[in-house]
This record gives sequence, structure tokens and C-alpha cells, in this order.
Amino acid sequence: MLSTYTGILIFLIICIGFAGAVLLLSYLVGNRTVTKEKLMPYECGIDPIGNARVRFSVKFYLVAMLFIVFDIESVFLYPWAVIYKELGTFGFVEMLIFIAILMIGFIYVWGKGALEWE
Repeated sequence: MLSTYTGILIFLIICIGFAGAVLLLSYLVGNRTVTKEKLMPYECGIDPIGNARVRFSVKFYLVAMLFIVFDIESVFLYPWAVIYKELGTFGFVEMLIFIAILMIGFIYVWGKGALEWE
């Protein structure tokens, strides 16, 4: 039974060995000079101004999370659209329920003012 996994084990050993060899080679051959420019944070070629620890509004993160949630849930519409004819009326009703739940959540978030920018 273990003979069926021999190929996978050999492949895993080769991958780990290659990764270790590349890391060791880069450590031995790489240039490790430390300069002031290398220690500066990279900001598109512009010298950094101010503190890097700028606080963002919680609303920014809330809108970002809501976008991700609704975006991921809308992805479920694509596989449904592909097999829509095979599902028939049952699939249509189930998708209407799914969209209704999404709309209820969207209306709730909108009513709470989470989408308002001040």
C-alpha cells in the first residue's frame, strides 16, 4: 500500500531539497551590505513623510468587508446561471431566496449607515 505513495514522497523530498538548496545558495552568494537607503521604507520612489502608523477610519474597513462579503456571495450566481435549465423551478426559487437574504442584509447595512462616507 505504501508503494502507491512513493512517487509523492520522492516529489516532496525533491521539492523540500530544492527549496533548501536555493535558500542556502542565496545566503552564501547574496550581497548583505546594509545601507541607509535599504533600511528606508519603500514608497514608490518618494521619500516617506510622517509616521507610517496612520490610523484609518473603521468605516473604511467596514465598507471593505461588506464589499468582500457581497462580492463572494455574488460569485455563487455564476454556477447557478450555468446549470439554470437543469435546476428548473426549484433552482429558480432557491436562488430567489438566496437573493432575498442578500437584499435583506444589504438593506440592513444601508439602514445602519455603514455605507455613508463623512
